[in-house]
Amino acid sequence: MEPINQETKKIMEGCKDRAREVGLVVPDDTLEFIVTNRDLINLMPKIMIPTLYDYWVQDIKVIRDAEKYKHFPENPYEAVINSRPAISFYNDNNPDWLNIMIFYHVLGHIDFFRNNIFFKQTEHDDFVGKALTDKQLIEQLRSEKGRWVDYVIEFSRGIDNIVGFYDTLSEEFTCSNIKAPEKVRFYFDVFLQKLKKTSYDEYLRELGRYNSIIKDTPTIIGNRAEDIFFTDVDSKYPEFQTLFKKHKEEKRKPQDLLDYLLQKSPFLNREENLWMKSVVRIVRDTSLYFQPQSRTKIMNEGWASYWHEKLFISDERIKGHLIDFSIINAYVTSPGRLGLNPYALGLRLFKHIQEMGDKGKDSYEFQLLNDINKRNNFDNKAGKGNELIFKVRENYSDQTFIAHYVDQDFMDRYQLFVAQENEFDPDRGTIPYTLKNRKAEDFKQMLFSKLPDSPIINVSEDKTDKTLYLVHDFKGKKLLKRHVPHVMRGIEFLWGAPVKLETVEVHKDDSGTVKYQKVLYTMENKEFTKEKLE
Repeated sequence: MEPINQETKKIMEGCKDRAREVGLVVPDDTLEFIVTNRDLINLMPKIMIPTLYDYWVQDIKVIRDAEKYKHFPENPYEAVINSRPAISFYNDNNPDWLNIMIFYHVLGHIDFFRNNIFFKQTEHDDFVGKALTDKQLIEQLRSEKGRWVDYVIEFSRGIDNIVGFYDTLSEEFTCSNIKAPEKVRFYFDVFLQKLKKTSYDEYLRELGRYNSIIKDTPTIIGNRAEDIFFTDVDSKYPEFQTLFKKHKEEKRKPQDLLDYLLQKSPFLNREENLWMKSVVRIVRDTSLYFQPQSRTKIMNEGWASYWHEKLFISDERIKGHLIDFSIINAYVTSPGRLGLNPYALGLRLFKHIQEMGDKGKDSYEFQLLNDINKRNNFDNKAGKGNELIFKVRENYSDQTFIAHYVDQDFMDRYQLFVAQENEFDPDRGTIPYTLKNRKAEDFKQMLFSKLPDSPIINVSEDKTDKTLYLVHDFKGKKLLKRHVPHVMRGIEFLWGAPVKLETVEVHKDDSGTVKYQKVLYTMENKEFTKEKLE
């Protein structure tokens, strides 16, 4: 792995200029590396973060993918990570004309990372640097604690898919005039008086300085009075931010099961086990950082594909390579007959939304039309397509993207259909599919079923004493029973006492009728039992 050469970097900078001209927000400081397929095989299990902590599962994936590559070689074109600065990787087999296409694709991703609200919590994070610090800590703990470090990682990763992403994200959108006073109160009431025990005169001087800044400074985004005030506080008291963060963590409610274990586990909070909390927190923070990717996969790839297609074709530097581009682009963005290609679906949805905005089809007037010919020919020359797609890019996730914009017009325009999976055919050794219908609502439900959907597991504090009592919010989504004993064994270790899990099992009786049975799983002393509940 090595940085791209200066000639290629110049090409990238030219792509940035063109991207900015159409409204994409692209930072000046980006890092680009040329990688081999072997590099990619090694980086993929680490989610393309070179500094991510080491874990045995990654080694297994590297061995598996290396063997697979021997028999089925392929050349992934690029990968980009949401870091500060943004880092992207390019296959060493890419010719210059292809890199131009890929650069535009990557710049689309970077713009999405910087502007979609679901990435708000990653706005100021240098995750690559943080990951390196976490990796060094885990290596140090491995040298001291041995294999127990990997047990804690494994048990934590068993439930890192149910982290409280939305609760954490909501903290980023708390209004500053609500969020800042808590910080102010902590500074004056706790930090100065109880921790620093400053003199009365010093306290009054600080209070006067604060009131003066509040009076003279408009409280608007980008020029907040509290931020100005605390700049001097941070300079004078470097430890203040750490103490305030600790204060908030002590008073806030747990946001998910891992967070609950960090705060309430009798086992983790023993003096001799406090090191485990550092490992659990690293696993949780890593999961939280990557949660937005899983919730915006279709939008993210669709946005990048939309712009690589639009910008590449208009770029005079690729003359003579339009046919080559068409072949590659078709390979990447063609919808498969079955399955879900996020590049294809996202690209077509953004094109559909662009047309809706340009022709005014996002208006109430258009929605009232029932006549198919009038709907097809409707065009009020609104010309707001660009404005609409940028607004969607900023505010939607895959769930709302599909729910709002997959309509019958979209289905008809791209001749989409819902496929139905049938029983396995033993004679042919295949699973046959049939075309079910072309209804937008059914197509939506098919797409929703393919989106990542972690279970909702809550702690019942009323029933938790020594035993940790968990409740699965069923909502029609059953747990994978084969994984439940292993996951509960890990939770029992992290809790240090028995664990119970209330859930619902689904089965069919002899007549084929679907039956639901509430059950209680128990893990105690590594022994798994199940009992039926009324």
